[in-house]
Amino acid sequence: MDGETVSAAGSYVTVLALQTLVVLDLGGDAQDVGWLNSSRWLPYLVIGLLVGAWVDRWARRPVIIATDLARAALLVAIPLAWWAGVLTLPALLAVVVAFGAASLFNDAASQSFVTRLVPRPRLQQAHARLDTGDAAAQTTGPALAGGLVSLVGAPLAVLVDAASFLLSAAVVWRLRVEEPPAVDRRARPSHLRREVAAGVRWVYRDSRLPQLAVSTHVWFAGQAVLGVVIAPYALVELGLSAFQLGVAVACAGAGAVLGAAVTGAVGRLLGTGPTIAAARVLAVAAALATAGAASVGAGEQGTAVVVLATGQLLSGLGMGLSNSHEMAYRQLRTPDRLQARTNTTMRSVNRGILVVAAPAAGLLVVLVGNAAALLVAAAVFAMSVGVLLTPTMRADRSTIST
Repeated sequence: MDGETVSAAGSYVTVLALQTLVVLDLGGDAQDVGWLNSSRWLPYLVIGLLVGAWVDRWARRPVIIATDLARAALLVAIPLAWWAGVLTLPALLAVVVAFGAASLFNDAASQSFVTRLVPRPRLQQAHARLDTGDAAAQTTGPALAGGLVSLVGAPLAVLVDAASFLLSAAVVWRLRVEEPPAVDRRARPSHLRREVAAGVRWVYRDSRLPQLAVSTHVWFAGQAVLGVVIAPYALVELGLSAFQLGVAVACAGAGAVLGAAVTGAVGRLLGTGPTIAAARVLAVAAALATAGAASVGAGEQGTAVVVLATGQLLSGLGMGLSNSHEMAYRQLRTPDRLQARTNTTMRSVNRGILVVAAPAAGLLVVLVGNAAALLVAAAVFAMSVGVLLTPTMRADRSTIST
């Protein structure tokens, strides 16, 4: 959906701007960046499974619009608190938790909304197009964030994201699509618990999704380390500017554009399971390349940017290659009545892992340093590849690309 693509560009600005805000404006370290990243995903851990069941009862378009408006309002609160002189790390984390809750409802609705807009045989192609838009946003967003932070400061940079959510809400509001009638929202809590349990059973027992789900969970643990390391690693250890960091991170978007462009052809050549496994291997290479920036000599910032950018490029390439296949794989195997619960069950566990792993990753960086933490991330990514090499997943060479 164009509205979701629009908001993605602003979101990449916010991710880098908030991390820079914590490190440079609030004097934080990797541990504090870990708490920031953890706060973003905390609602997924606490109420994620319930939200999936709730959203399966509602029309999805109104949920998308309402939560886009809520996220815009929450982001505007950050520069207002900064102007008032009351912006502290705890206050920022509180806003980020609320933002994460709105995003949780939005994600559950928007991912499930795709299946009502697109014929099922064209889901992989549709997700590849969405990935291309997201990758383009990932390319421009960090570079834009670096420039904005340098010009106006990190607190004001998030206003770009607030504007993007308003535009996204307007675009989705103009969509006209038939949605099934909402079910009785007054169902007893016991019914809700049964609906949640049905979603969990579907993902981990009754479907063909368990291997993919576990591999993705492990991948997120490795990604948690990368998410904590990048900002302090680049800004403090490598001595890069916010703009140089933005340029390097933007290369992940360039890689994702390339990955999304070739994912259909690769999927037809290798099959779905092997394509996802190949993308996980690229994540291993990305972590190793990123760690290599630590070996660059002092004063060679240009070389450090290139090495860091290479790691980001490989990371984005893997994500662009795998995401549309993962999404189409699970949506094609899931009935409409379970779509929101399936998506939110997997996302809640994924984000729950980030909640736990991000602070742990920050502590790991403090104890062993950035480069060693990146090697740990590479080992975790390798484990995610191993899960996909089970006989069941290797045997599934079905092609869902069109």
